[in-house]
Amino acid sequence: MRNNRDRSIAFLMLLPSLILLAIFVYYFIGRAIQTSTTDWGENPAQPALSQTVEVNYVGLDNYVRLMTSFTESSFRVSLVNTFFFTIFFVAGCIVVGMFLAILLDQKVAGEGIFRTVFLFPMALSFVVTGTIWRWMLQPRGGINILPTLIGLDPIDFSWVNSQETWFQFLWQDVPRILTFVGIGILAIMAVRYALNQRWRSVGFVAAAAIVGLLVFMAGAWDYIWPALDVPAAEPTIAPKGFNVALLGVIIAAIWQMSGYTMAMFIAGIRGVAEELREAARVDGASELGVYRYIILPQLNPIILSAMIILGHISLKIFDLVFAMAGPDNAKTMVPGILVYTKGFRANAFASASAVAVIMLFFVAIIIIPYLWTQLRSDD
Repeated sequence: MRNNRDRSIAFLMLLPSLILLAIFVYYFIGRAIQTSTTDWGENPAQPALSQTVEVNYVGLDNYVRLMTSFTESSFRVSLVNTFFFTIFFVAGCIVVGMFLAILLDQKVAGEGIFRTVFLFPMALSFVVTGTIWRWMLQPRGGINILPTLIGLDPIDFSWVNSQETWFQFLWQDVPRILTFVGIGILAIMAVRYALNQRWRSVGFVAAAAIVGLLVFMAGAWDYIWPALDVPAAEPTIAPKGFNVALLGVIIAAIWQMSGYTMAMFIAGIRGVAEELREAARVDGASELGVYRYIILPQLNPIILSAMIILGHISLKIFDLVFAMAGPDNAKTMVPGILVYTKGFRANAFASASAVAVIMLFFVAIIIIPYLWTQLRSDD
């Protein structure tokens, strides 16, 4: 009886939070999904905010248009920008944070001061960071004129307005590229299972089967895609790639968040028993070997957690890009900016909701497996 009463009290204590969560989170997620399947705001003849506006159900038309229509090329640019931003941002924060953590682990004098300095940018909002770095990356000031202090010519580089594009590819090739990326990832998984002699495990069988399927699809893609009668991926040949204008935004984001990863890594490093380090040194390991073979393997869970959190941040990035490059810079367009311009400028609520739902899907792909594994490990 006492356990039932305690559970009832706990449930009643949580009930207000659950109600607020259901209303202000899950209801609006459902509302966004529902709106994305309508034509609300997509008909120029009917103002979206009119009291007599007619909203019709259009199914997945908004999603198809985002992926294929010439007028929605900005969405595809924003997806590519988000991909490259996520890769460089996460990798940069991990590398810089690890370097700073290892540096502080050397028992340097004034460690507390250095730790505070490295953590300080994390206390700033992305808007403040964006404003600071926008001043620093001015084409005719800031970083560009630093070489003049030692008698050199100023740097001639437009950080957030550059029109250069690296690693170019065609949007039509994205399915094929993703197929080969999937092959690589799953092949690595299959090899790891094989090396551990886990031939009969479900993971190995599933990875091997999916690799075989993707190999088949990669070889027959030119025949499968037309057979599915899917609309052209893009009606014009418009190369996509890494827009160099994102470089300044990536540097600013790494500057702000590398202190966060440093704090995670330094806590993990200090959690490694000193006896393990001493045993490795007695066996002849150098200091580099101690970090490589003793410390870093034990930081794998922390690295994974940092990657998940940073990836989540990068997918939702908005304010930093808005503050540094503004909402109208096509080269730095990200989905968050696109939702803002479509929803609050053009009142195209249906397509704005479709963009938001797509990004919710990508975030869920990252977060849900992570939460599931964390809950299983806690059990």
